[in-house]
Order: sequence, then C-alpha cells, then structure tokens
Amino acid sequence: MISLIGTCAIAGIDAYPITVEVDIASGLPGFTMVGLPDSAVKEARERVFAALKNSGFVVPSKRITVNLAPGGIKKEGTAFDLPLAIGILLASGQMESRPLEGFLFLGELSLDGAIRPVRGVLSAAIYAKSRGLAGLVVPSGNRDEGSLVEGIGLFAAGNLLEALDFLRRPGFPSHDKDIRKEPMDEEHLDFSEVKGQENAKRALEVAAAGAHNFLLVGSPGCGKTLLAKRLPSILPPLSPAEALETTRVYSVAGMMKAGRRISGTRPFRSPHHSISLQALIGGGGWSRPGEVSFAHNGVLFLDELPEFHRDAIEALRQPLEEGTVTVSRSLQSVTYPSRSMLGVAMNPCPCGFLMDRNRRCVCRMEEIVRYRARLSGPLLDRIDLHLELPNLDFSQMVDTRPCEPSATIRERVRMARRIQRDRFRKDSGPEIFCNAFMSAAQLRTHCALNQGCKDLIRQAVETLGLSARAFDRILKVGRTIADLEGSPLIRERHVAEAVHYRSLDRELSPYPA
Repeated sequence: MISLIGTCAIAGIDAYPITVEVDIASGLPGFTMVGLPDSAVKEARERVFAALKNSGFVVPSKRITVNLAPGGIKKEGTAFDLPLAIGILLASGQMESRPLEGFLFLGELSLDGAIRPVRGVLSAAIYAKSRGLAGLVVPSGNRDEGSLVEGIGLFAAGNLLEALDFLRRPGFPSHDKDIRKEPMDEEHLDFSEVKGQENAKRALEVAAAGAHNFLLVGSPGCGKTLLAKRLPSILPPLSPAEALETTRVYSVAGMMKAGRRISGTRPFRSPHHSISLQALIGGGGWSRPGEVSFAHNGVLFLDELPEFHRDAIEALRQPLEEGTVTVSRSLQSVTYPSRSMLGVAMNPCPCGFLMDRNRRCVCRMEEIVRYRARLSGPLLDRIDLHLELPNLDFSQMVDTRPCEPSATIRERVRMARRIQRDRFRKDSGPEIFCNAFMSAAQLRTHCALNQGCKDLIRQAVETLGLSARAFDRILKVGRTIADLEGSPLIRERHVAEAVHYRSLDRELSPYPA
C-alpha cells in the first residue's frame, strides 16, 4: 500500500513542497530511502522506528520504500520525521486512511515519540498560505513562530499521538497572530551616555535616517565602539513587513527563541574579527545564512576592520550593492536577503595613535600605508559616511551637563524615514524604505540639484577624484540630510555636509590633513 504525505523543505528563506511517498510491500524486511536525502534525513529511519515502537505502534516487518519527491533536489534537515512516521502508519493500515491533501507536516521525532522543533516553520506557513492550503501540523515549540502568518490553520503537537489525534478529528485552534504586539526592546545603551563627539553623533543620526553605511576612524579610546553600540537605540522599529522578513532568516537558521514571537527591534550583529568567510557571508553543510543576512534590516558592525580576513571583507561588496547574497553549491544555489547598514571601525595606524594629541605614533610610513590598504578602494567606495573621531580632552571627560538622549534623536530619524517611505510608496518596482537603497532612476527623480549644488559636487569630484558610485552616494546622503530638515529640495548646505563625510576619499596620507 502507498501513502502520500505533504511536507516542505527550505531553500534560502523560501519553502518548496516535498511529498513523502511510502510504499510497504511483501518481501524481505528492509528500509530504502531515495530522493537525495542527506545524512540527517537518512538517520530518520532509526528515530522514526523507535518513536513508533515507544508510542505503541508496530514497525512492519516488510519491505519499506520511501521516496522524497521531487527526487532531483537534495533534502536536508530533520523535519521529515513526522510525515515519514504518519506515512508508515497509513501505508501499514495502523491508521485509518483519510485524505490529507492540503496539509503539511513538519517535525523531528525523539525516540520516545515527542516532536522537537525544526527550522523554517515560518517560511512553511507563508508558503502554505500562498498556495491556499488547509494548514500545517508543526511541533509545539514552533507554535508561536507558525502563528505569525494570518489566514492559515495551525496545529501544534507535542508528540506523535497528539498529531494522530488531530488527524482523527481535524480542527485548527485559533491563535493570536498580531505580529506587532511585542514592543520594541528598550534595553539598548543610550546616546546620552556619550560625552563629546557631537560631529560623530550627527553623522550617525544621518546614517540611521537613511540606512547609510559608515566608517569610524580614531585612536583607541576615542569612542568608536561606544558610539556604534548605541546606534540601535536611535533606529526606528521594524515595520510589520520588515519584521516578518527578518524573522524568516532566523527561522530558517533555527535561531528562533522558544516562547519568543517577533521583535520590533532591528538586529545589530557584531562578529569577532576571526570570523570565517562562510560564517560572515553564508554557506556550510546546508548553506546556512551568515552574519550579513542575520543583520538584514538592521546593522552589521565590524570592529577593527583591518584585522578581518581579506577574503571575508571583499566578499561584502556584492551583498552591500545588491541587498542579497547567493550561496552556490554543486546541487543548488540559495539566496538570502542582506539589506543592512554596514558599520566599520578601525584605528588610523597599526599602533593606533596617529591621530592622538597626547600619545606618539611609532609606526613607519610604509606600515601606515599598508595598514590602510587593507580597506580596499572598492569597499571604501561603498561606504557613505567616513568619520574621523578626535580624542576627548579633559574638560569633555568631566562635563556633567546632560547630553541629548536617544529617544529624541530616534524621533527625528523616524520622521525622516516616514518621509522616505511616503516618497517611495509612489514608485513602481521593488519596495524600498530608505534613501540608501535608491536605484539610478529614483536618484534622477528624487535628487534633482540646482546649479549651486552641481558646482559644489563638481569641485568635490575634481578635488577628491570621486568615482561615479561615490557621486551617487553623496546624492543619497544629501537627500537624507534634507529629509531630516524636512526640506523637499536638496540645498547647497545639504550637499556640503554630504561631501564633508567623504573625507577618506582624498589621496591617502600617513598623517592627517
């Protein structure tokens, strides 16, 4: 007898349908699984057989053949355990046969029959809704994750027997599916704690308002990391659409916390400089997303940039430019979203004291040039704001006057982002939310310049030798500065400030100008 059970697999952040076909025939007892299963899928035999026995069922002493269709796509993960167990029970006649079309089953079985959480349930729910399916049966640990999608039935089972009880009398319980209920996390450090560095605070406000990439250069102790870690406190909360897309990345990686639904806080990822290329960009045994995707719709901060592996740094170019990263393997290619702000920090020289007024730099000129060259021209070209941070003097360190809190800055950022969202909502094409992601056509439409602005940019291009990409980024930053001011047009002062943030585009010198 043959049984057909629906499930799905994950490629990137998208789910695609898989049918678990189980055939039980007379002959010598045996178990054969085909359809390009990986090691974890092949091991399902031992888990499923033990779960069936410990749940009071009998493993048929016959020839069992399992096909994971379509057979030309590699199958990964442990989510096929539950549909495989149900398929064996149906095919062996231990469970009453009934139509299961329109249902998807996902779950990893433990040896005692309990159903453990699996990755990618959110993507599976989105797929089921898009195809008009009846619903999903998922592990109880994935209940909150699956219930984020409205308009699709969901049953969360704690063990195999509970899943079978649902099949005998199907009926989906109602779930609270308002993804906006969890408030924004307010535990971030606050800008009011930062003394001095007013220019850097202003630049980070501009970066947050337009989702621009930024570079912080300064001596040790000047506040580079201090400022960067407080950036999330001025970012606006994720919109419902952004929150759902960001959560999908964590779902397919199996990083959803138990009992946690969805957060309105933008992600802030700060990997150590020893991180590998695969961990940063994505890849590995099952093409796992990397840090650049975990920072989607948030911030990827690389502290001490010259200490990172050169191949990892250079691999950031395509994700920064396109907002996606494609991981290719022999059997498949998967694409993950990676539209995030890139923040990097570095010292001005190997010893770190080149810009320090109180400590003497001991580096030779060739060492400084070689150190700065670790940040390649093509990557520097993709960074919108270059900030050189001076050291604080004693009067700033002991100043007890209150500084502007993050809440005040965040409100200005939210107003600027609202202006951008309303502006781009009228455009056709892919939906974007921030100035940093404008296309060439949108630049021509929304960044018109008067003659004074053109003269300023011409002077900057001729003096600094700017590329066409740097020119476009000046326009985007100028547009953001105008939005912070509430100006419908880009003025000369907006362009002048944007050009000021391209200080490292000048010909590199071992000593500050």
